[in-house]
Amino acid sequence: MAHHPQRAPLSRRQLLTWSAAVALPSLASAAAAQAGPKLRIGWLGWQGAAGASGSTLALAAFRAGLADRGWTEGRDCEVLVRDGDRQRSAELAAELVKQDVALLVAQGPMVFGAKTVAAGKPIVFCINGDPVEAGLVSSLSRPGGQLTGITALSAELAGKRVELLKAAATKGTRLAVVANEMHPGVALEREATQVAAKRLGLRLAWHGLKAASDMEHALAAVARDGADMLLAVPDVLINSQARTVAVFAAAHRLPSISGWSEFAEAGNLLSYGPNPHRYFRQMAMMADRLLRGARAADVAVEQARDLEFVVNLHTARAIGLELPAELLLRADQRIG
Repeated sequence: MAHHPQRAPLSRRQLLTWSAAVALPSLASAAAAQAGPKLRIGWLGWQGAAGASGSTLALAAFRAGLADRGWTEGRDCEVLVRDGDRQRSAELAAELVKQDVALLVAQGPMVFGAKTVAAGKPIVFCINGDPVEAGLVSSLSRPGGQLTGITALSAELAGKRVELLKAAATKGTRLAVVANEMHPGVALEREATQVAAKRLGLRLAWHGLKAASDMEHALAAVARDGADMLLAVPDVLINSQARTVAVFAAAHRLPSISGWSEFAEAGNLLSYGPNPHRYFRQMAMMADRLLRGARAADVAVEQARDLEFVVNLHTARAIGLELPAELLLRADQRIG
């Protein structure tokens, strides 16, 4: 696995980008039309497993990305912040629309409520799943409406997680997978995981759940199957259960992997997926394009560009696993 350029200190997770309303010539000119010199951007932060800090760290990365592109907050733009959960997303988005924001930036599931009350405002989203299947865009290459953004869904990533887990648990032959069956794109993840498992000679057992309350039953089934390793397909629901999975994996001495660094930080062995800090800076780059006149309908949905492999050495020692030196050399970050 190729090493990545030196990164800024890690943050947490997800994103931004946006577009111009059809009736407006460009958002750049919209900025001048507002009462003051500042273009207003509405930030809808998701308080997920990491609570308010998850939105705070993502917002800090996004603001840094804006600065990278020459936008000075307080002079050129103003970011109005509302944090909450999916149930309050429409209410909070409506508050921002009333503040005459030029666009909305919706972190994770906040996009679904924002979509219903945007009143023609462009929306930049970030989701783990398939935005087409989720009904957010018509296609990845031509979104076709007022929404565009970034997705962390990737068949390549799904297969790579199986490979990394097998490299850690060299003698393992039985792979258990827990996944949210309601996750847009779960079929793609399942197929890619099955292909990788078959290639590596692993017996795979898939355990689906539809709510956080199902995790206990899914993990009990994993234990009954006598799995050697555990893969948690990353999405909002699964990420919220990172600590629960870590406690279970430690008790059963199971190497485990998922897609975001917070999974390893919660006590699981491995994570492989988007670098959270660069994920949101990438969204700021998309926002910059739109602020300078591009339309969301024409700005392709992007996949995360910068990936990271995180290894929790504390966990490896706790479960009595000696990791191969070549695997450790591939790690972008080691915990402990």
